[in-house]
Amino acid sequence: MKYISYYRMGLSLALAVVAAGMVASCDDLDEAPDNRTSIDNVEKIQQLLTSGYPVSTPALICELSGDNLVDNNVVVPATHNDAYADFQEQAYNWEDIDNYSTGEDDTPYTVWEAFYQGIAVANHAIEAMREMSNDPAHDAELAHSWGEAHLLRAYLHFVLVNVFAEAYKDETQSANDVGIPYVSEVEKTVTVDYSDPKYRKSVAEVYRLIEQDILEGIDLINDAKYKVPAYHFNRNAANALAARFYLYKRDYEKCVKYATAALGSNPASSLRKWATMSSNTINTLLNDFNDETAPCNYMLQTTYSLFDRALSACRYAINTGSSAEKVDATKDILYEGGGPNWNSRLKAFDGKIYIWGAGQSYGSWLFRIYEYFEYDDKIAGIGWVHIIYQPFTAEETLLCRAEAEVYLGQNDKALTDLGYWTSSHMVDEPLTQANINRFYRRTSKNIYVSELHPTEMSPEFKYDALSDDAKRLIDCVLHFRRIETMFEGLRWFDIKRYGITVHHAYRGPQEDDVHHDYLQWNDPRRVLQIPQNVIDAGYPSSNRTQSMGGQESGLQAVPAPAAVPASNDNEDVNE
Repeated sequence: MKYISYYRMGLSLALAVVAAGMVASCDDLDEAPDNRTSIDNVEKIQQLLTSGYPVSTPALICELSGDNLVDNNVVVPATHNDAYADFQEQAYNWEDIDNYSTGEDDTPYTVWEAFYQGIAVANHAIEAMREMSNDPAHDAELAHSWGEAHLLRAYLHFVLVNVFAEAYKDETQSANDVGIPYVSEVEKTVTVDYSDPKYRKSVAEVYRLIEQDILEGIDLINDAKYKVPAYHFNRNAANALAARFYLYKRDYEKCVKYATAALGSNPASSLRKWATMSSNTINTLLNDFNDETAPCNYMLQTTYSLFDRALSACRYAINTGSSAEKVDATKDILYEGGGPNWNSRLKAFDGKIYIWGAGQSYGSWLFRIYEYFEYDDKIAGIGWVHIIYQPFTAEETLLCRAEAEVYLGQNDKALTDLGYWTSSHMVDEPLTQANINRFYRRTSKNIYVSELHPTEMSPEFKYDALSDDAKRLIDCVLHFRRIETMFEGLRWFDIKRYGITVHHAYRGPQEDDVHHDYLQWNDPRRVLQIPQNVIDAGYPSSNRTQSMGGQESGLQAVPAPAAVPASNDNEDVNE
C-alpha cells in the first residue's frame, strides 16, 4: 500500500482532536463510527484548527543549507567534530538527506509530515463548516474560522513549496517547475493515485492556489475570537503572510498594502523593545523575546526542535571564518562586525550572545535559540524539547515592505523603514543613503554583500533596471533580513529567490582534507528532496542525484538538558 504520509497522520489527528477516543474506520472513511464525536459547532471547529499549527519547522535544515553557519572542522585547527545528527552533515554538504529516522526532529520527513498534517486539519474544518452552513464566509458564527482555516492552509503550502521546490521565478517559468501537492479537500480513501494531475501542481499553480486561499480568508479574521491571538492567524499575522507572499511573487504594490495594514501608521511603536529586555538570565531573555503580548510578535509557533543541541555539538556555528579557506566571518556579518550606521557589535545584542564551553573559537549564538524542556519523566530525566519560533514579526514585515518600496521607485520610503529597523536595534546614528552606499560597496572582499543572480533566474525580475542607489538599498535589506531572521531559515528563501551564490567549506570527522563546494543560482540542489515515502507514493522526486527519506521508527523522547553552565562553560561574550 502506497500513500503520502500527511494523509495518514493528518487525517487521524483531525478526527481525534475534538474528543478523546475518536476513531476513523479503515474500511469506509465516509461513515463515522459510533464513538466518533461530530465536528458540528463553532467551538469544535476552533479547537480543531488550534491543532493544525505545525509542531515542526524547517529552520535547521534551511540554516545548514544557507550561508549563516560554518563548519568548525574547517575554521578551528585540528578539530574533527561530528554533527549532532548525521542528516545535519548531509544538509550542510547539500547531499540528499536520507540518514535519519522518522522519530528525529528537524528532518525533511518531520517538516513534510507536520505541515501536511496541519493542511489535513484545515481541510476537515472547511468541510465541516460547509456541512454546517451554505455560506460559511458570510455566516456570523463561522466566518472567522473559515478565514483562519484558509490562511492556515495557504501558509503551510507556502512554506512547503519554498522548501521542496524551486523559488518562484515568473508565471511562465514557474509553470514548468514541479511544485508540491496542493491539497484542498479531505481524502476519503487510503490508497491514493498521486500520478493524478490534480496532485501534480507546478510552482505557478501552487502560488495561484495560495493566493486564492489568502484572499478568501484575510478579511474574515476577528482577533476577538482568539483566547491567545499570537498563536493563531490574527489580523497582523494574516497581513504579514500576504506581504511576504506578494514580495516573493514580486507584486510589490500588494506587498506594501498588506505590510502597511500590519504595521499601521507608526511602525516604530510595534518593533521589538531591545532596550527593555532583561538579560539577567537566558530564561528571562527568552520569556521577554517570546512574549505573546509583545506587539512585534505577530505570530508564535511552538515546535519540537533540537536546533540548540545541534549548535552545542560545536560542528556548525556562527563563527569567525577562515581567511585561509576563504570562509566568511558570519559572526561579523550577523552581529559583531558593524553596519552602515553602527560600528562593531549591534548594541541590541549586548549581553545576549553566548558561547559554548569549547571556547569562542567554536562559535557563538544569540540567546533566542535556547530550548524549553517539557518533562515526560522527571525521574528518568527525559521529555520533549521545544523551541518557540516566530513565523511573522513586525521587523521582518517592515523589511518586506522596504524591499518592495525599492522596486516601486520609493527609495526615500525604503530608507525610512530601514532606519526604523536600526533605531529599534538601539542604533543612534541616522541611516542615510550615503552611509549605505559606503558600507555596501561592491568589492571582492566585502562580506556584507552577496553575489546576486535574479535576472538570470527570470528576465521579469527588474533588479538590473534599478539605480546604483537602489541596488545598495537591496543589499542593505538583504543584510538586515539576514540578521533579523538568523536561526529561522528565511535566509535560505532569500538565497533561492535572488540566486545568491553560497560557498561551503567542510571537512568530515574522519577526514584531513577540506572540501569546497559552491551552490550557484541554477544548481538543482537548492531544492530539498521530498521524503522517500512521498516518492514511493508516486510523486516525482526533485531533480537531484538520488532520492532520500528516513527509515521508519517511533517517536523518541530525549534526555533533559543540563542546567545552563556556569560562565566558564557557557558565557556571555560581554563578560
